[in-house]
Amino acid sequence: MNMFGLNTHKSYFIFLLLVSMGLFSYSVHSMRFELPYGKSARCFTEEINKNSMVVGKYSIVDHNKLPPNYTISVEVSTHGDRPEIFHFAENIQLGQFSFMAYTSEQYFVCFLDTTHDPKVTLSIDFEMKTGVKTLDRLNILKRAQIDVMAREIQILHETALSIHEEMSYLLHRNTEMLELNWITDHRMFLWIFVSFFVTFLVTGLQQWHLKTFFRKKKLI
Repeated sequence: MNMFGLNTHKSYFIFLLLVSMGLFSYSVHSMRFELPYGKSARCFTEEINKNSMVVGKYSIVDHNKLPPNYTISVEVSTHGDRPEIFHFAENIQLGQFSFMAYTSEQYFVCFLDTTHDPKVTLSIDFEMKTGVKTLDRLNILKRAQIDVMAREIQILHETALSIHEEMSYLLHRNTEMLELNWITDHRMFLWIFVSFFVTFLVTGLQQWHLKTFFRKKKLI
């Protein structure tokens, strides 16, 4: 029984349409702008709702044709009572970020030229999506997990290199100590041998001198 006098199939279709719009609705901001050297960071703000997924990517235009020192620094953060940094990268030519907005507030994306060449004006391509499709979230979370694992592996690699360098240093010091001990032992052995030789020589000379003296005195 339809208590509201509505067509059941039509109501179900409207419900699915609304759910689909809620799941797949998102906004995209794409732009290209100039970033001159020597000026303060260029920032963009976006009001983002709570529990919205945010994905962005940026790159210097024709970065593959530019020298590697043509770089920028990028920061994504909030400036409220409890500021938080969601993404920070420096001295790069391209990058991307993704995070979940857990509060509804203004989010800032700031770009700074780090080329250190006053004659250069960089062109930046920037795209940011908010309220990303639910179907994209799994890929984003996987990518974020991969980034975390990559950072952990990098930390482990640096730790292993540090341990290897420390072990190499200790091995080198141990080799030096062994060489020093061998030289010291060799010198001590040589000194003992020379001391015994001089002692026996002096003793022999003293005996020869005494025998000669006693014979002259006709005591023996």
